[in-house]
Amino acid sequence: MRGLEAALEETLRHPTLVIESRADALVRLNYRFHTQTRVGDKWLRVAVKYALEDTFVVTAYLTERPKIGRQVWPIK
Repeated sequence: MRGLEAALEETLRHPTLVIESRADALVRLNYRFHTQTRVGDKWLRVAVKYALEDTFVVTAYLTERPKIGRQVWPIK
């Protein structure tokens, strides 16, 4: 993720798509497509856990496509 700090912040502030994790209902998968990364054009996935006491980033990585799951943003 080195060099993608600004892209990570942009993905959290302005996600293109947000999916509810199928593994943990408290986790939302935030996505934004980024071009010209070191590994080509990819989706940046930032998994955020919304717990009662705290909200935090679980993980972030580049991927070919968003995961399948219930879309929570934008609302269909």
